[in-house]
Amino acid sequence: MTLLIVGGTGFLGRELIRQAVSAGHSPVATWSRRPGGRGLATWRELDLRDRGQIRNLLEQVRPRMVVNASSGGADWQVTAEGPIHLALAAAKYGCRLIHVSSDAVFSGIGRSRYDEACAPDPITPYGAAKAAAEAGVLNVHPEAVVARTSLIIGYGRSEHERLVHDLASGARAGALLTDDRRCPVHVSDLASALLELASGDDTGVRHLGGPEAVSRHALGLLIARRDGLDVSRLPSGRAGEIGFRGALDVRLDSSITQNSLTTTLRGPSRFLSQD
Repeated sequence: MTLLIVGGTGFLGRELIRQAVSAGHSPVATWSRRPGGRGLATWRELDLRDRGQIRNLLEQVRPRMVVNASSGGADWQVTAEGPIHLALAAAKYGCRLIHVSSDAVFSGIGRSRYDEACAPDPITPYGAAKAAAEAGVLNVHPEAVVARTSLIIGYGRSEHERLVHDLASGARAGALLTDDRRCPVHVSDLASALLELASGDDTGVRHLGGPEAVSRHALGLLIARRDGLDVSRLPSGRAGEIGFRGALDVRLDSSITQNSLTTTLRGPSRFLSQD
């Protein structure tokens, strides 16, 4: 079964490739800024700003499933418009589409826990781009799945794990917030859940966060203890003290989606003791 993984060079994309091959799929993966190199997947260059390139790729590959794990930050063309063009092409060629979104579509204002029925209310440019992509994807490809997730952790290779090491060593300045909350998920759990959704027939919005809400500082302490770092060297702070303007308390309630999956989404207290 041919699976197209958009954003294959990223942290999540590489785990998706690894698990797809283990499951017997034939993954084709895309890169945009740096070549994917040789390995488990067939690599293709893809610029999500180029509608023609998107159409040509899907016409040539004709995948049965597409997982969009790309990340363009606050770049509106890549993060908001690109997934919509991808969804249009996927619908045209009859491909199942799983679009990975983010808890950044929520503000954390007026509530903290968000299930799949909650409407996006972003307060950052990145969150706004992600919210626009969600709406557009589901409008042009109603049978697609929008899978929102949270902080992705695992094997010491995530951005947050690298930050913890840099802060503990003094290689980077900054602080880990004590007054925010997220629901981190392990990259292997997330990839497994996404492939399970890709192989099923669910549609619409699904949440794939872990079951445990922790602050970035609390998460940093768990990482430091796992890796034998001096926890006393991890600087902490509150949002107002460091000028942080993003959403603070956003807890994805993934219980509905979890009940439909065989994959278990673990919380950080569990997966950081097992990693």
